Amino acid sequence: MNDEKYMKIALKEAKKALDKDEIPVGAVIVKDNKIIAKAYNTRNMSNRVVDHAEIIAINKANKKLNNWRLEDCEIYITLEPCPMCASAIEQSRIKRIITGAVNNNLETRNISFDILKKINWVKNCCSEECSNLINIFFYNKRNK
Repeated sequence: MNDEKYMKIALKEAKKALDKDEIPVGAVIVKDNKIIAKAYNTRNMSNRVVDHAEIIAINKANKKLNNWRLEDCEIYITLEPCPMCASAIEQSRIKRIITGAVNNNLETRNISFDILKKINWVKNCCSEECSNLINIFFYNKRNK
């Protein structure tokens, strides 16, 4: 199944973030079954609050397509998006979102769901692997 294939690539991106002590979130944008952008969180390294995997991937896809509209694209994200990223996904007109791990912050999750209510959303793709990366990151933070 293509969803698992592309989520595994997003997981590779998330592992890059984990290796750099960033929250391990990866994102991949696909158009016509071809990857046009991939990214991982770099907020701590860049010192830019907006450098979430989704935002970076959207910027790369915009540049690749020379268009801010990503109407025929899908985004694969290893963690449900925060409201900032949800808004960017909605504004860019991405047609489908596929996520892995659940965002445990219920308030944030509800805001993101509300923003993305009109977009086809597939949840829990490779959720165990995605959740494990997040759990490893926070376990390491607590036990330093």
